[in-house]
Amino acid sequence: MSSAITGWEHPDPLQRADDGLNCHHDGQGGKKARQAGSSSSSQPTYSVLDVPPWYLCILLGIQHFLTALGGLVAVPLILAKDLCLQHDPLTQSYLISTIFFVSGLCTLLQVFLGVRLPILQGGTFAFVAPSLAMLSLPAWKCPEWTFNASLVNTSSPEFTEEWQKRIRELQGAIMVASCVQMLVGFSGLIGFLMRFIGPLTIAPTISLVALPLFDSAGSNAGVHWGIAAMTIFLIVLFSQYLKNVAVPVPVCGGKKCHTSKFYLFQVFPVLLALCLSWLLCFVLTVTNALPTAPTAYGHLARTDTKGNVLSQAPWFRFPYPGQWGLPTISLAGVFGIIAGVISSMVESVGDYYACARLVGAPPPPRHAVNRGIGIEGLGCLLAGAWGTGNGTTSYSENVGALGITRVGSRMVMVAAGCLLLVMGVFGKIGAAFATIPTPVIGGMFLVMFGVITAVGISNLQYVDMNSSRNLFIFGFSIYCGLAIPSWVNNNAEKLQTGILQLDQVIQVLLTTGMFVGGFLGFFLDNTIPVHLHSRNKAWKDPPFAGEARMVLVEDCSLPQRELRERPCDGTLDGPGREGSLEERGLLVWNQMQEDSEETAKALEVYRLPCGIGTKVCTSSCTQYLPFWPRLGAGSRERGRNLLARLFQDPSGARGKGASETKL
Repeated sequence: MSSAITGWEHPDPLQRADDGLNCHHDGQGGKKARQAGSSSSSQPTYSVLDVPPWYLCILLGIQHFLTALGGLVAVPLILAKDLCLQHDPLTQSYLISTIFFVSGLCTLLQVFLGVRLPILQGGTFAFVAPSLAMLSLPAWKCPEWTFNASLVNTSSPEFTEEWQKRIRELQGAIMVASCVQMLVGFSGLIGFLMRFIGPLTIAPTISLVALPLFDSAGSNAGVHWGIAAMTIFLIVLFSQYLKNVAVPVPVCGGKKCHTSKFYLFQVFPVLLALCLSWLLCFVLTVTNALPTAPTAYGHLARTDTKGNVLSQAPWFRFPYPGQWGLPTISLAGVFGIIAGVISSMVESVGDYYACARLVGAPPPPRHAVNRGIGIEGLGCLLAGAWGTGNGTTSYSENVGALGITRVGSRMVMVAAGCLLLVMGVFGKIGAAFATIPTPVIGGMFLVMFGVITAVGISNLQYVDMNSSRNLFIFGFSIYCGLAIPSWVNNNAEKLQTGILQLDQVIQVLLTTGMFVGGFLGFFLDNTIPVHLHSRNKAWKDPPFAGEARMVLVEDCSLPQRELRERPCDGTLDGPGREGSLEERGLLVWNQMQEDSEETAKALEVYRLPCGIGTKVCTSSCTQYLPFWPRLGAGSRERGRNLLARLFQDPSGARGKGASETKL
């Protein structure tokens, strides 16, 4: 799930990157030729296979780290209250450092062994809702004394055991659910599942990841609405009003120095807003403008309420598996996290295709998608073992940053992964982020959760929303995803079956809004027939060149949901289900999910490193593995046809700036 609000708002982010990135010269193969033709906005400055200069890798790696920072820090802070850690910022800093370290490790695994695209891995909001649902069970609710700061002794064994047993329960559930994700990925089941999962399932699922968190965002912002409002104002100002304002930056290349334009506010709106609001809280604390009494309104906006965290945190702390103890497993937690796993997998598949498009790579073939999902499952397994309290997923905001910078090199993401590993080892770094004042976090949450909700709803762009069927499915699914969990939370005793484990499973699933809404959307979308008695829908802009313009009519003599296509001349041309698929948004959706044929370029981009599968481990038995790269008969000819389509516009002409691709 994304936390950033950058990278997606501009209609053509590739044109937003300034030519400042093109001023770097090096002798690496073909780079000067690419720079000479850099006027074409359709081509990245550095493609996925290029290796930029080392200093550019480091700088852009830092940028990717800062882009993902909001989401990485937000997840532990959201879970802190239900883990009984709201008055223990030192342990919060340990969780932040751990999630940094595991995110770096999973990013390197994904780049080298997974889908092999420059995609950063980090904590996922899809696991937050089921985690909070599990921690709201009567057995895991925090004792009343943990809510009173004066009664909490963070160094006492009693308090330590209180929060550690909760995170161990989360660890066990995440590790078991991650095995399901690995099975789905490495077995190739993800391709089968995507046939039945469309926009009307994805939209309510992703939207309900963030909608139920309004209470958490409002509670944090309500600590001091003035500070929270300023944080919101700054984020909106930087990301929406000043996003096209370029800041001159000095650049030195060779013997000459000059200034280049850098869209600072578009790239780092959340980070700049956090820093400025944080600075304001510091000034108001120093001048005692904020109340000093712990019970007074606005006291938690002071920066000295968590000031001892920096002094207590060690300079170096190496996270390790099982640092909180041996994980425990409960059936209820596992089923809840599996619901989050499904949502995370579907979102990641979309990120793979978006990333490939932005970095100039062919669409990922099926084996690469299977491998990517499997490696994400392995990443969730590692996150559970290390004890982040969360899993990992692909970060959409970093995919958007690729479009802004026009640098899609894998080595940049390797640098970002290494930076995350280093940041996770430095204990003071996590401690610094744990001292962010509560209302600043609340303001950030209000914007962040709003954007995540909108991202979910944006999937409806592929659906005919003039259809009463689709309106009913989406509206009913999302409303039940809010109403049913609210009722179950207030009436848990009415769902008692007498079997404790079954009661816990039912309560966790029914209090997880994303599961309720996603399940209803999935069930209704795949069972409700399409009614087109009075509907004639013309395809004014066919997705592919040369496709005939036609209308779709229902033939009542045919089996249910079977349609006939009728060309515009009025003749009928056989049965088909394109009408229902198009109305449901599955025609365009499935086109996005189609795997590319094994072209030479696809093999080069998505093959395993060190010649695995091409030079070594080339046994015929490996060709039956769903995640193993392989060449099929006639792939070269199919590859030529596919690449010709990729580099042509809908009219059939070759797109501007499209480079010749030699096979």
